Amino acid sequence: MIRDSLKIKSMELSNRLVFPPMASATAGEDNKVTEACVEQYASRAGRDSVGLIIVEHEFIAPEGKASPRQLSIADDSDIEGLKRLTEAIHAKGSAAVAQINHAGANTKREYTGLETVGACMTPPRGRPVPDREMTKSDIARVVEAFAKAALRAKKAGFDGVEIHSAHGYLLNQFYSPLTNAREDDYGGSLENRLRIHLETIAAVRSAVGSEYCVLLRLGASDYTAGGSTISDGVRAAELFEAAGLDCLDISGGFCSFTRKELEGVEGYFSDASGAIKAKLALPVILTGGVKTAEGAEALLNSGKADLIGIGRPLFADPDYVRRMLQQG
Repeated sequence: MIRDSLKIKSMELSNRLVFPPMASATAGEDNKVTEACVEQYASRAGRDSVGLIIVEHEFIAPEGKASPRQLSIADDSDIEGLKRLTEAIHAKGSAAVAQINHAGANTKREYTGLETVGACMTPPRGRPVPDREMTKSDIARVVEAFAKAALRAKKAGFDGVEIHSAHGYLLNQFYSPLTNAREDDYGGSLENRLRIHLETIAAVRSAVGSEYCVLLRLGASDYTAGGSTISDGVRAAELFEAAGLDCLDISGGFCSFTRKELEGVEGYFSDASGAIKAKLALPVILTGGVKTAEGAEALLNSGKADLIGIGRPLFADPDYVRRMLQQG
């Protein structure tokens, strides 16, 4: 099953393995694509490697930049460099998706030169406090920025776009009750906390058209008291599917991309991905601790996901998946 092809809308994948988005800091100081960035992805692409590469998060607006040397998709001038990146990935035989993101409160003024904004002013301990809570006008501008970024991704030749709502970034800040104490239409109930997601999906879909692949990475559960739960993730997924999403990529929320208590377990977010997949028809991606072909096969065969991300091992070694498949 790991070697089975899969078609999602117009995107054709040669196998069920994914190189998930992992920040490499290979962009230039101007946040544009460099040769090092192109090589980072081209060396890991190929029909003998992963069927899909999701390129690390690109910021959609200047105030949403998470870190220095992060890729930008905030301006039309970014398209040319991103096109070089997609052409290099496609030349090797893998599909390419752009992950688009706004960091929200999870950034610093020193990175952006601008004030920081977030869903509200009450983040969990150890997380940044924004300079101010976002207004409804701010939210509308961010939704529009996601849509414009998605259109740039399409123009740059990406096969799809992935909206980032995991790991404590802006959309995740709205989703999680840990960081959303708003008292307006964007806070309180789960449906209200997901309002910005549904508006973003609708705006992105309007920008890119009905046949273009739209994915969303969801930090389904915070795995902590008072945070988002797997049942929240299931309900969110149902709403996203009804809104026309094409694929859901499951990861962690404010626990970020790891679960320390399950270190060494392959597929440590599989409790969330499995619960979501059981309710949905759309494909589900699972990443988290998967290192072997046997582990990937077991997760696919047990219905935990349709696609498996191989993250840190492939990030460390461009030939890791090729060897893994040969040995498997």
